[in-house]
Amino acid sequence: MPRSSESLRSFVTQPFQPQLINDGRPYPKLTVVTPSYNQVEYLERTILSVLNQQYPNLEYFIMDGGSTDGSLELIKKYEQYLAGWVSEKDRGQTDAINKGFRLATGDYLAFQNSDDVFAPNAFARVADAWRKAPDTDVFFGDMYITDEQDVILEELRAPEFCAECHIYEGMQVFNQSLFIRRNRLEQFGLLDESLRFVIDYEIVARLGVQPGVLFRHVDGFWGGFRVQPDAKSSNIAKTVGLQEHQRIKEKYQPQLRSALGPGFWQRYCRFRKLAAFALQGKFGYVRHRLQLRRGRL
Repeated sequence: MPRSSESLRSFVTQPFQPQLINDGRPYPKLTVVTPSYNQVEYLERTILSVLNQQYPNLEYFIMDGGSTDGSLELIKKYEQYLAGWVSEKDRGQTDAINKGFRLATGDYLAFQNSDDVFAPNAFARVADAWRKAPDTDVFFGDMYITDEQDVILEELRAPEFCAECHIYEGMQVFNQSLFIRRNRLEQFGLLDESLRFVIDYEIVARLGVQPGVLFRHVDGFWGGFRVQPDAKSSNIAKTVGLQEHQRIKEKYQPQLRSALGPGFWQRYCRFRKLAAFALQGKFGYVRHRLQLRRGRL
């Protein structure tokens, strides 16, 4: 198992022991919402990936959809460390997240699904980036893809944000490594509850086309997306996912401020991404991505 996998697995399984952090530095208040329904096999690792950040200004909500698999007993185990939780029938994942967002008082909001995890030091990276650029509206980092045992299968690195690339090429920012300023969500609306699959793609696209909304990529892996048989990505990606993706693309393309068409942007975005990583000296990653692309042709 690669060392990075060992580090991630240890982080999301080690028992939580609260630590008092008082280093005199300011920390933005971060709100995290976990929607959950019958995911007891993975839920504790998600919870620990939040609590083990040892972040001193955290607000954490778990919004359970009425689980019957032992999830409630697990949530109650950590109840004293939560800002709140519910277990009640809802209208699905997006409804559950929005319920949590409406309770949120944090400066920045995030959601982490109950089968995904945050990586070590993710919240500290957000705070460090905020101290350097407190006017930022959206912070995002890089992401792992993991298996059911938290072994890292793939790395997804993100370049600086480009709204055209996000809309024309596809997902550039993922919820597993994403924090959004709360007042921007209040200004432009919460997550779109008509969607089942591309809720992160849609909210990033919606914010990305707004003048004055500032995105900032922060180097480092913030989260892990878990590949597992019951995940929505395993079941509806090629049907509902593709349909919703196309719908969002058609909705926001007219709002882009570029007169250049899809052909230009699709070519440019592929080149831009590889060139950015090459300039950073990440040649191994560039070779790996090129090999994956050739393998799909």
